[in-house]
Amino acid sequence: VIQPQGGITRRPGLQYVSTIPSAAAPQSGCRLVPFEFSTTQSYMLLFVHNRMYIYKDKVLQTNINGTGNDYLVTTITSAMISTIDYAQSADTLIVVQEDMAPKQIKRGASHTAWTIADITFEYIPKFAFSLSTSNPAGTITPSAVDGNITITASSSVFSSSNVDDYVEAVDGIGRARITRHVSGTSVEAIVEIPFFNTSAIANGSWLLEVDYVDAWSNTNGYPRTVTFHEGRLYFGGSKSRPNTIFASRVGRFFDFNPGEALDDDAIEVTLNTGQVNAVTGLFSGRDLQIFTKGGEFFLPQSDLDPITPSNVVIQGATKRGSKEGIKPVGAESGTMFIQRSGKSLREFLFSDVELSYISNNISLLSSHLLVTPTDLALRKATSTDDGDLLLIVNTDGSLATYSILRGQNVIAPSLSSTDGEFINVAVDVDTIYFVIKRTVNSNTVYYVETWNDDNTTDSSILFTGGTKPTTTTLSGLSHLQGKTVKVIADDAMQNDKVVNGSGQITLDAVPTTYVEVGLNYTPTVKTMPVELKLPSGNTVGQKKRIVEASALLYLSQNLTLDAKEFPFTAASFFTGKKRRKPMLGYDREGQLTFSQSAPLFFTLLGVEYKVSVGQ
Repeated sequence: VIQPQGGITRRPGLQYVSTIPSAAAPQSGCRLVPFEFSTTQSYMLLFVHNRMYIYKDKVLQTNINGTGNDYLVTTITSAMISTIDYAQSADTLIVVQEDMAPKQIKRGASHTAWTIADITFEYIPKFAFSLSTSNPAGTITPSAVDGNITITASSSVFSSSNVDDYVEAVDGIGRARITRHVSGTSVEAIVEIPFFNTSAIANGSWLLEVDYVDAWSNTNGYPRTVTFHEGRLYFGGSKSRPNTIFASRVGRFFDFNPGEALDDDAIEVTLNTGQVNAVTGLFSGRDLQIFTKGGEFFLPQSDLDPITPSNVVIQGATKRGSKEGIKPVGAESGTMFIQRSGKSLREFLFSDVELSYISNNISLLSSHLLVTPTDLALRKATSTDDGDLLLIVNTDGSLATYSILRGQNVIAPSLSSTDGEFINVAVDVDTIYFVIKRTVNSNTVYYVETWNDDNTTDSSILFTGGTKPTTTTLSGLSHLQGKTVKVIADDAMQNDKVVNGSGQITLDAVPTTYVEVGLNYTPTVKTMPVELKLPSGNTVGQKKRIVEASALLYLSQNLTLDAKEFPFTAASFFTGKKRRKPMLGYDREGQLTFSQSAPLFFTLLGVEYKVSVGQ
């Protein structure tokens, strides 16, 4: 992992947390979703087929709701998991997917008390998917030209099925939405276009628009994306209306009644562009940002004026398109998203020059690290000398990591792998969770593991304090049966071990303070080809020999240069300069390769080297 200041450090190890049971069918789909109940109580939720597991402080919670199960039963299937979206407000998490009714998840009085239920909406927006009109016989008379009115007919023309239908004057001067059926000759309505006066509208001069139904239903599908923004719950797109934005009433998240279009009433607005831009993501920033398959949009607003039904407008920004199923994340200054093709990482950033948003290509020099990404998460800087850490899971199971410090224009990419495949990633405040697919004892297994700065091996367990063994027999490694593991005890390497069928290994010696056991991974750092500017011209293609090299290290225990190990004192940390001279051999690139022969800590701050150039 590259540090914002320019140094390179060994990627933190992956701490084993739990095994996902095969009965949960993790191979069919998994999704990690953070849940922050408060600043001191946060959780990681794992969705698999019809189940939700809850983790707190890297521990799987058990006996959920007193059922004896370590999971909460849900109706979210594996087919839905990859495209669910979510947003949280206080103690409620909203989960949406276009083939299921929106759900709310709440935590109760304890870490193991959880509920999940379909949202009960006060009002669902209406839409006429198959609009039809009728011209009932008789006259109608509005009680007022605007506001909440009563419409009285001269004959029995209204029925209870007309609620949410429209009464409209043929000349266009007057339109009202029916809100309540009183009788066959009387209805209550809200005026959307004022009537000319309160005189009777003649027979044949008015009509009924009918067949308005719920915009969200089992038949018409449900919302695709969700976020909270300035006191409203926003849904972005639905299965049947993929390019429409729905906003609730202010402070009433489950009420989407348009009412009289007052400032706090619900809002509905559709992206009217040259193509159907299905919404793939929403993000609440300085403006409400809208990501679609065909481009990026936003709802502009001034600093003092909130978004209302009367001033809402969607403004186009860029035409890159974003990848469905990958939620945009907010970084230091902009919003990160994966472009629709899956080959670019972009930053949606407001430009004071353009007075609009632009989509910078963050991965211009590292697009080879992106292999059709499937998941994206961001861990915000945890210290004053740290930067944001963007983690991208690729289809091939690798993990692209970007260290970002936008204030200093630092964007530093690297690529990680493990003995298996990275499947999912999410961040719980500061803790990075992964779902990892591994092969153990010839079986495919799925583990929940976390990034741990104290560990240097993967799928590892750190035995210390009360868990530290008092003999050379170490148990508790059943998740690594048959695997060859690395053993670090008291900052020193022991011999490699193979975990037996009982999940045990025999240590070389009893540890004094701790022992870590896990799978090895080998970091590789390769310098760029040397290009020297000499009086005779450039040196591209000429033979070069690196005569000597010095590595500036910080708190390091192990490092190799071109497969030759630097000398270190066992069980100690070195800070300073390690020099290698002489170095032999010519090539045309003049590159150095740093690696490790053991899974111990290292931080490479810089490299100095002398180069001899020949013809």
